[in-house]
Amino acid sequence: MSRLFGTDGVRGLANGTLTAELALGLAQAAAQVLGHDRTEHGVRPRAVLARDPRVSGEFIAAATAAGLASEGVDVYDAGVLPTPAAAFLVADIDADFGVMISASHNPAPDNGIKFFARGGQKLPDAVEDEIEAVFRGADRRRPTGADVGRIQRFADAEDRYVLHLLATLPARLDGLTVVVDCANGAASGCSPQAFADAGARVIVIGADPDGININDGVGSTHLDALSAAVLAHGADLGIAHDGDADRCLAVDERGETVDGDQIMAILALALKRRESLRDDVLVATVMSNLGLKLALRDAGIRIEETGVGDRYVLERMREGGYSLGGEQSGHVIFADHATTGDGVLTGLQLAAQVAATGRPLSALAAQMTRLPQVLINVKGVDKSRAATHAELLAVIAATEQRLGETGRVLLRPSGTEPVVRVMVEAADMDTARTEAESLAQAVRDSVALVEKV
Repeated sequence: MSRLFGTDGVRGLANGTLTAELALGLAQAAAQVLGHDRTEHGVRPRAVLARDPRVSGEFIAAATAAGLASEGVDVYDAGVLPTPAAAFLVADIDADFGVMISASHNPAPDNGIKFFARGGQKLPDAVEDEIEAVFRGADRRRPTGADVGRIQRFADAEDRYVLHLLATLPARLDGLTVVVDCANGAASGCSPQAFADAGARVIVIGADPDGININDGVGSTHLDALSAAVLAHGADLGIAHDGDADRCLAVDERGETVDGDQIMAILALALKRRESLRDDVLVATVMSNLGLKLALRDAGIRIEETGVGDRYVLERMREGGYSLGGEQSGHVIFADHATTGDGVLTGLQLAAQVAATGRPLSALAAQMTRLPQVLINVKGVDKSRAATHAELLAVIAATEQRLGETGRVLLRPSGTEPVVRVMVEAADMDTARTEAESLAQAVRDSVALVEKV
């Protein structure tokens, strides 16, 4: 039996694999596990519930609320809000846990259920496994009478979140013109409001959710519309969220993309100048561009690398007590202000650097030079053996020696299919492509050699 929880909660086709029955049962199980300490002492647990605007979110959230209340949990329904807002609100009202209904950047037919522990923290695997075990069992508390939970509207949820965001800013945004692309998603209300309250002139696109147009040609996975709007309005920058607004990518005043690595470089350098970058460390994944490491090294900032996935970034940040981390995809985590990636917070902080320095975003992004990167997926290989084959390791070592300090090699076996991902960075695209193709062939050859044994 496969594990119910994936890398970021439970996801699936809404009303296909992710049904109302599943949401109800999962909520009941989560209530027993995450609300256990309160119920043991005769106190009703409290939970924050939020969702993105997918049409399926309406019935999934309703089933989730019913499951929680049927297990004696008081539910604070925050309606449509970003994932990081749900996490913040759990901590803000000292709720026992939170639930977010969203499939992030996935298309509208998908949906997901994600839980936050007390303080707005992501759940460790062991707690998810405990919830799944209770879900697959048949034991439910089934309180009755006055012991069942109540469901109430969390009326000031958005206001609380926006005020929190504004309180983090090192500078106001007066005088800036910012285009905000909300991906027809969860940030459609609060992100434009936050930028406007911070003093910016705001042009909004992708903020007309109808339940089925989330991430459809807009948002952080489709930057063309944002780039065109920035140029058309002569804006200083553009900010793009994904469906649940836990990530942020940007466009500079020339309409050029500013990716997550460049955003992290800008913010890390700014925090170091303010002496707020703890231990002068940025936590990033192995997929971040080598240009990020080189730029920060020159500024006296060290990068702690993790595996791919924001949960691994979060784990390393907690272990080391670090203040900033993130991914190339735009998940950026400010440990002093958030417990998870927050695209609205990131966008505001980035715009604040433009305002505070008086420099265009293109100049700030140029503090880091992105090295050309080529990724080749080598399919149909024995990934468990190819990645450790002696002759292949020798080829990798020779490639790294040729590339020197201005290049690197990364071989990463897929976690779900017989594929080895070959990534090469180099000082120029021709070199990156040539070395990647040569290394990909070496992976194929190493598998052939293994098969002859």
